[in-house]
Amino acid sequence: MARIFAYIVHKNGAVDDSAFELAAAARKIDPDASPTAIVTGWGADLDAACQTLCASYPEIWKIANEALAYPNAELIRKGLVKILPGNSIVLVAHEHFGIDLAPGLSIKLNSAFVSDVLDIAGVESASFQAVRQEFGGQVSAHVRCDISSGAVITTRPGAFKPQGGTPSNGTVIDKSGDVGALTAGRRYLETVVAEAGDVDITKHNILVSIGRGIQEKDNVAIARELADALGAAVSCSRPVVDAKWMEKSRQVGSSGKTVKPKVYLACGISGACQHLAGIKGNPFLIAINKNPKAPIFQVADVGIVDDLLEFLPELTNKVREMRSAA
Repeated sequence: MARIFAYIVHKNGAVDDSAFELAAAARKIDPDASPTAIVTGWGADLDAACQTLCASYPEIWKIANEALAYPNAELIRKGLVKILPGNSIVLVAHEHFGIDLAPGLSIKLNSAFVSDVLDIAGVESASFQAVRQEFGGQVSAHVRCDISSGAVITTRPGAFKPQGGTPSNGTVIDKSGDVGALTAGRRYLETVVAEAGDVDITKHNILVSIGRGIQEKDNVAIARELADALGAAVSCSRPVVDAKWMEKSRQVGSSGKTVKPKVYLACGISGACQHLAGIKGNPFLIAINKNPKAPIFQVADVGIVDDLLEFLPELTNKVREMRSAA
């Protein structure tokens, strides 16, 4: 089996939750795998991220370069090509940065590319079979490809649950010198922070999140009533914001906010990767959708097939009843 690597995203020294999901995906490819983490960046934040990963990865490759203080996929591709051994399998989280990094990396490595993987059905010799979704999640497709020349694979956030086990005592190996100088045609200018709304959804332990299935603006009140009963906040997916039913500050996803609640109720949300990319920390995810084939059920802890306009009021009444009896 080829050597497996995981490219790790971090911010302000904190490792993204996808780091531990990628380790689980690596062991789904090869149960005996000891995947190597690759971390890029600059300064104290990079060192802090590497130390965090020592508990989950036996080996961490560090690439320190001032040009990588802000992640630049163009530069990182050039660096990875210089250090990755031939026929490597590289795992990357399927979020906005991973989508930028991975396709071009597979071309430079002359390897197979499989995106937005939900599950790994099996690996036999040089043949890799993955499960991904087509047609907006309506069809689960089994994709087989030749990985004899290596592969770059992006995994959907939340699809691979982090596994317990014996903590590693990882070793950090500095590969910065092997990468050398890095130049690119694009450069970081600035980060534009979104305006704060009336409620900060990133601070709540319970979120009642609504999607297109809420149907119209007047029905948002149904979700608000449930949120009030639970002591939660209401969040939403992008279609709700585009329809101007809720403000942008309530949006969860790659083009919205990243949240880390303990409980996440996905109400009428299909489960596109762009939305799931904004949900971190492996919350207890409850999906309510009248479409039994909705992709959200692939990652939910509990799935409820029902019309949310009928189910949510019933749930609200039940919660209120239980609280009044307590």
